[in-house]
Amino acid sequence: MINIYIMVTLLSNSLKKIQCEKYTYSLFLLLFLSYFGNVTAQGTAADHQRAEVIKEVMDNAMYNTPKDFVWLEDHSKFWYINPSRNGNEIILVDAENRTKKVAVDLQKLANTLSSTSGLSIDVSQLNLQGLKFVNEKEISFQFDRKAWKYDLVSFQLKYIEGEVEESRGAGYWGANREEQKENHPLSSPDGKWEAYIKNNNVYIKNKSVDNEEFALSFDGSPGEYYSSYIYWSPDSRYLATFKVRPNQNRILYLLESSPIDQLQPKLHTRNYLKPGDALPQKKPGLFSVYDKKQIPVHTGLGDQYHVTHPVWRKDSRSFTFEYNERGHQAYKVLDVEAHTGKVKEIIAEKSNTFIDYSSKKVRYDVKDGKEIIWASERDGWNHLYLYDGVTGKVKNQITKGEWVVRKLIHVDENSRTLIFEGSGMDTGEDPYLIKYYRINFDGSGMVTLTKEEANHSAFFSDNYKYFVDSYSRLDLPPVTVLRSAEDGKVIMELEKADVKDLLKAGWKAPEVFSAKARDNKTDIWGFIIRPSNFNPNKVYPVIEYIYAGPHSSHVPKTYNSEFRYRFLHEIAELGFIVVQLDGMGTSNRSKAFHDIAWKNLKDAGFPDRIKWIRAAAEKYPYMDTSRVGIFGNSAGGQSSAGALLLHPDFYKVAVSSSGCHDNRMDKMWWNEQWMGFPIGPHYAESSNVTHAHKLEGKLMLILGELDDNVDPASSLQLVNALIKANKDFDFLMIPGMGHSLGGDYGERKRREFFLKHLY
Repeated sequence: MINIYIMVTLLSNSLKKIQCEKYTYSLFLLLFLSYFGNVTAQGTAADHQRAEVIKEVMDNAMYNTPKDFVWLEDHSKFWYINPSRNGNEIILVDAENRTKKVAVDLQKLANTLSSTSGLSIDVSQLNLQGLKFVNEKEISFQFDRKAWKYDLVSFQLKYIEGEVEESRGAGYWGANREEQKENHPLSSPDGKWEAYIKNNNVYIKNKSVDNEEFALSFDGSPGEYYSSYIYWSPDSRYLATFKVRPNQNRILYLLESSPIDQLQPKLHTRNYLKPGDALPQKKPGLFSVYDKKQIPVHTGLGDQYHVTHPVWRKDSRSFTFEYNERGHQAYKVLDVEAHTGKVKEIIAEKSNTFIDYSSKKVRYDVKDGKEIIWASERDGWNHLYLYDGVTGKVKNQITKGEWVVRKLIHVDENSRTLIFEGSGMDTGEDPYLIKYYRINFDGSGMVTLTKEEANHSAFFSDNYKYFVDSYSRLDLPPVTVLRSAEDGKVIMELEKADVKDLLKAGWKAPEVFSAKARDNKTDIWGFIIRPSNFNPNKVYPVIEYIYAGPHSSHVPKTYNSEFRYRFLHEIAELGFIVVQLDGMGTSNRSKAFHDIAWKNLKDAGFPDRIKWIRAAAEKYPYMDTSRVGIFGNSAGGQSSAGALLLHPDFYKVAVSSSGCHDNRMDKMWWNEQWMGFPIGPHYAESSNVTHAHKLEGKLMLILGELDDNVDPASSLQLVNALIKANKDFDFLMIPGMGHSLGGDYGERKRREFFLKHLY
């Protein structure tokens, strides 16, 4: 083994000095390591080196796989960056004339930019931010925090004065917008009035008559004030806002033990509401500017989780807002008549479990609200409905069947057609594969725009005449084509992925695998990853990567393009079979499939997962189900630890990162969405802390001290419970780290933990 290590080191050092075709070093080294990997024990230098090399191969050994497409203003031309064997190419396509060409000579641009900026710029490292085609003869971009324009004909480069400011996002959770009580005046659409908040009340000022001021409300106070977010009706006759009874924020405290700019620790704080905490309560306020008075609005609404801001109809007849009742089991669209304040219920969704407002809500108002396109799971599957926006009655169900609408893409009010993403329509195919469809408002004339059995990603022109379709599967390399948005006909083939180097290196695509769920009827879909030096005569431990968050489905469906499964290949190289699957309780299947998670996040689809892995092992006896490990992050951290607490007969080793081990300790929106409100005994029943005394097997917990996504105390309370139960486990706290799987150090420790306890 020592000799192999020496050979690997010598080969690595020698090849790095050779100037050869791009990635030849990585490919050659991977082939060498794969050959010797079959004659060494697990966890050798060769295994670890191969795991590192596989990532570079997966990142860089594919060509002709563009990902982003930008349409120009004339709707018929677009450009994209194509990673070719000769380096990145900027391609310009003319859809009308069916032509494509390399639009920018990047080598010339690099040379010009080098001479102009005074920097030495290698074309292979040319990173142009914010690239735009000003027209077909000129582009603009940002480089070295400066803005530039480049003439594609004369090759002249112009520096635009002023540095580009770096964007600064808001804090992770941000402040409650309604905390603002005073504001700058907001002018009416006709310019005659200003509206503002003063002393917690709504005021207006006549800009055309000596700035005369009028109070429109008198009942505002510090404890119940009018929001400074005021909305004028288009005709300037009315104002809408909300009267807010604020809540008390919960503060999350984070102690940074080892800041880089000082010796002593730092204390950080975040506003961080948890399940059961009080929320702001808002009542709609309506005011007549001409009558200088408030119009009473009586909604009769109960405890609210959230209300949306008022949206006025274009003719000023009314405004609408949406109401999500606390507990996520009732969701309404309400219409408030302007001259009377009368409230009309336009849409009312109800559920005995949960309404998935966070990922499935669709609302499109047709012709100023005369009709509304709305998404609902009321028939057991996520579909689109057409409402009469005046009476609130359903005119017809637009889509129907045992499949799901994933996203509404475009509505053409004139032709009364719409385009949507859907999945699960084709029997026998992976039901998560996204395809595109066109359909009439009345549910007739559905046209499949992307028929290939693959996961499709579309980029439409602004006029929705064309779209670029990039499609692939885990086992199908990407193909990029230009299609007609009318019938899906392929107009041009743009790119076909070149994966020869990837396959030459010994990399193998995951195998898509399905097996029956706990009900012995429903198909559960996932994949199996084998190491590049896979030997069918050897028996391998199994490692499952788990994320069972009900807000979506999580198994990647595209070919070698997502980090989520690239790092799983690295782990497989150490001598494991790695699997990932979507069990019951996750999204994008039927409502019944999804409802398994309701008030029961500890389930995490484990009955389906265990059954699936056993079915795979029955087909492939080299999968050793007596040595099964599991790991995950966040909700996956909760599930992976729960595997050893609740299913120790099957799972033997677990690594849990940043886990929300008790749903009462985590953020409000995510946990109340699935665990419900009010808080009850079911929260404790799903808590890993409650079940800590049941621990069997080998557990490692990884935690970042600055995790502001999941309160670090959630993991520490599990640590406390395990200690009190006198359980053996490993714990890694990483200073300065936020919400993470553990970073490079955590990744190394996770690999070592699995090698130690599964071999």
